[in-house]
Amino acid sequence: MVSTARPGEPALVLVAHGTRSARGVEMIAALADAVAAELGANGAGAQEAAPNPALRTAFVDVLGPSPSEVLRDLDGPAVVVPAFLASGYHVYQDVPREVAESGHDAVAVTPAMGPDPALARIMAMRLRTAGWQPGDAVVFAAAGSSDSRARQDVRRAAGMLAEQIGAPVRIGYVATGAPRVPEVVATLRESGAQRVFVASYLLAHGLFQQRLHDAGADGVAEPIGVHPAVVRLIAERYRVAVQELARARVR
Repeated sequence: MVSTARPGEPALVLVAHGTRSARGVEMIAALADAVAAELGANGAGAQEAAPNPALRTAFVDVLGPSPSEVLRDLDGPAVVVPAFLASGYHVYQDVPREVAESGHDAVAVTPAMGPDPALARIMAMRLRTAGWQPGDAVVFAAAGSSDSRARQDVRRAAGMLAEQIGAPVRIGYVATGAPRVPEVVATLRESGAQRVFVASYLLAHGLFQQRLHDAGADGVAEPIGVHPAVVRLIAERYRVAVQELARARVR
């Protein structure tokens, strides 16, 4: 989606992975709309909303447009926010490459969304909604990555969730890395766990979320999805980057 920008205000390019799931695509669009509304309403009174910055979505895989294509269409400065829960190959390689290929000379790239305590609080809420109760075992399910920095981010995020629910969690991966989620579920049952729940460290519905429902757990939490805390997190990433761009122009 695109919204009207104030003159000179940096555009926001929200970069997601991409999915063939219609629900996943709709979720990213809804997230973009919510972020645009959050930024437009920031500081506005009840009777008058401030204009939104231009907001575009881009994808690094499966779908288009790519970040470089979006950036080439923008005239003024831009802030790229990677909507990823861990900083792996897409964040460290794909996004910088896309920015460089765009030829755009006024782009700030923010840190990825996760790990962050706000995401852990959402996961804890989703777990409870799925039926988890204290005493039930928990599998922290992440997509996985071959990048050691991404795996470290996942470990940090799992620690944040464990702190939120006051119970240990075991990490399992959906696509890349070991152990896989079904293996962790089976191991917990073999060790005596009567009920096992999966906490989804995924942003949107898609193939990976569906795989969690086939892992043999007693319940699977919904993905993080569109939540006010996620919206505020992305908006804050944008605001900090706008300040950095302003300071860079002054130098």
